[in-house]
Amino acid sequence: FGSSHLGPKASRALEKRRRHRRTTPLAMAKVAKKPARKTQEPVTRDYTVHLHKYLHKTQFKKRAPRAIRAIRRFAEKVMMTKDIRIDTKLNKFVWSNGIRNIPHRVRVRMSRKRNEDEEAKEKMFTLCQHVPVESFKGLQTENVRDD
Repeated sequence: FGSSHLGPKASRALEKRRRHRRTTPLAMAKVAKKPARKTQEPVTRDYTVHLHKYLHKTQFKKRAPRAIRAIRRFAEKVMMTKDIRIDTKLNKFVWSNGIRNIPHRVRVRMSRKRNEDEEAKEKMFTLCQHVPVESFKGLQTENVRDD
């Protein structure tokens, strides 16, 4: 932004502050250090997806499809894979009350697995399965041991 409307003293002070901000050692350290990309391991975790907040102000006839997309987006974010596969039981649970009345929360077991297909673009994929629970109270994300 321009500092032409300021007086010469104020614009000099503003420029000095800008220059100072650019050359702080902390800022230089942040630029220099980049974390090494970690290789993805197969892992399984149980998550609670709060669908109600993702469907806020969504028209009725688009709620169930949008809930499925929200689960996909959530899985993509936490498991860091592009290929998300939703199990039929999870899909049935989301659609169980019809297109309009989606369950407020759903417990999902997300498993990051190696892609067996040789010509697949992605090395890993995520399988999302429904975990039936009595209550969502006090549940947290849990690592599940693969057998």
